[in-house]
Amino acid sequence: MSLTITWYGHSTFGIDADGAKLIVDPFLKPHNPVTSVVADDLEADFILVTHGHGDHMADLVALAKRTAAQVISNVEIATWLGRQGVAHAHGMNIGGASTLAFGRVKLTVAHHSSVLPDGTYAGNPNGFLINFNDGHDVYIAGDTALTYDMKLIGDVGGADLAILPIGDYFTMGPDDAVIAAQWIKAKHVIPCHYNTFPRIAVDVDAFARRLAREAGIDCTILAVGQSVAL
Repeated sequence: MSLTITWYGHSTFGIDADGAKLIVDPFLKPHNPVTSVVADDLEADFILVTHGHGDHMADLVALAKRTAAQVISNVEIATWLGRQGVAHAHGMNIGGASTLAFGRVKLTVAHHSSVLPDGTYAGNPNGFLINFNDGHDVYIAGDTALTYDMKLIGDVGGADLAILPIGDYFTMGPDDAVIAAQWIKAKHVIPCHYNTFPRIAVDVDAFARRLAREAGIDCTILAVGQSVAL
């Protein structure tokens, strides 16, 4: 049994977990300038949302309504989704965990900002630590600065995969992401939140080389639309 992870550009991922289809932070065409995928192209059983910014949830409401997926986010976003007519919103809070069909999901600290598209307060941003039923542990950092809380993930066993933002300016950049990967004790890294806009343009190949050289951690650079199996 394995996980298949597909990158749709920016911070949007699809995860196929033994048939359960997860979408993370849906930001698709025409909103996302680096992808050709539209919300109608995707199916979802679960949608994971890290915070309320448009570049992470521009297609959330439409996708959730069409697929009837269960949305996993914080309480504030889940409450707001209910007002938008989304029927299945699973509101949690940082440090809390919930067991779902595909595994155990825990909300983790993310240092960032967050507001919903209509200006509604969106609560605290978060990441996700997912213990999948097949045994893989995956950390999705969300939009965040480097935070010492990441070290706690390493202290309790680390992660098979860490999905980390590296674009700088709005999140941590490559330098801090190298440190984060080591604190998390990640066996593998997939970078995201880079090269979508000029402000977050970075040399992702240089990041991968540095991560291997300084930390001995493997990095997979996905092209938009490309998948990898764990």
